[in-house]
Formats: sequence, C-alpha cells, structure tokens
Amino acid sequence: MELSPDETIFWEYGFITINLTLVTTWAIMLLLVITSFLITRKLKSSIQISRWQYALEIIVLGISNQIKEVGIKEPKKYIGFIGTLFLFILVSNFLIIIPWYSPPTGSLSTTGALAVSVLLAVPFFGISESGLLAYLKTYLSPTVIMLPFNIISEISRTLALTVRLFGNIMSGGMIVAVLLSVAPFFFPVIMTALGLLTGVVQAYIFSVLATVYIAAAVSDKKSKNNNKQLEEI
Repeated sequence: MELSPDETIFWEYGFITINLTLVTTWAIMLLLVITSFLITRKLKSSIQISRWQYALEIIVLGISNQIKEVGIKEPKKYIGFIGTLFLFILVSNFLIIIPWYSPPTGSLSTTGALAVSVLLAVPFFGISESGLLAYLKTYLSPTVIMLPFNIISEISRTLALTVRLFGNIMSGGMIVAVLLSVAPFFFPVIMTALGLLTGVVQAYIFSVLATVYIAAAVSDKKSKNNNKQLEEI
C-alpha cells in the first residue's frame, strides 16, 4: 500500500523525477485553466445567463463573502489567490471518485508548496498594503524581544498548514485502502462519500486560514491609523 502518490514514479533521470503527484497536479491545473476559459469566454451581463456562468457567480460571490467575513473589506485584491487555493484543493479532493486516482494533496510536496505559497503571500500583501518598513515593524510588535517568536510563528503555522492537509488526506486514503481489502463492495462507497465531505472541509479550512493570515498582515496599518484617529479625537 502506497502512503503517498510520490512513490509512483513514471520517469527519473538524475535529480529530475516525474511521479504521480506531479502528473496529477499539472492535470488538475490544466483542467482548471481549460474550464475557466470555457466558462468565461462568453460571459453575459444580461438577465439570461448560462448555467455555468450562474455556478461561477455563486462560487465567486461565496468566496468573496467569506473573505469579507474574515475581516478584509476589499476582497477583490485577494480573491484570485484565495479562490485558486480553494478550487485547486477542492478539485484535487473531489476527483477521488475516479478509480485508482490518488489526490496530490496526499503528498507532502504538494501541501508544502501550497503552505509556502501562503507564507510568501502574507508578506507580499502586507507590504503592498502598508509598505516594507511598516510591515517589518510588525515583527517587532509589541517589543523587540518578540522578533524571534514572531518569526517562529510564521514558520510554525506554515508547517501546521502542510501537515494538517497532508495528514487528513493521507489518512482518508489509507482507511479506504484497508476497508477495500476487508469489504471491497460496501465500505469503499461510504468512505468515498465521507472523503468528498472531508475534501470540501479541508479546502475550506485551508483557504480560510490563509485568509486569516493575510487579513492579519494587511490590517496592521489600518488598525494603527484608526488608533491615531482616536487619539486625535
């Protein structure tokens, strides 16, 4: 029983390896790009729209509203990144209905890459919102002594994102494999249904946590401005 899709190797030369994780990741990316292109190429602003556009608007509005609920008032700046994370993880986990499919989110390399993208996005959005010096000062808040602890916090939450997503997806795959050997016709159907539910929950949790981290980075300047206004009053 394979614990990770990384173990299935199709081609290897030196340090270059093409495994199942890489293939499924690029396949999902291609699927998302083609689907997005087909849906958005004929968008309409009239009352009568296609079912695909209607579904797309529901997804976009849902993600936008969730970003607002976290505390970001202008979700347009962040919906591209947050929405991509959510859809990639969601589609990756939903495709378990395909026989012999192994989700790339069951690999530490994929979940680690997703977590690193969040790690890089937090300072990117923070600097773009408040400037480089203002953002770097947040690592010294409330005192200079907190600098190493704030850095450790950034690294630890990245590891937490990686392990949380990887652990849940991998454990679900292992349970299905075990039950498949015990009762090959009954339990896999139930576990696949539970796996779909878990996939939705994990995509939601990962994207919400990423939004929370970004919201914390971009809200520092706004909170300081509000405090200054209160002091002036």
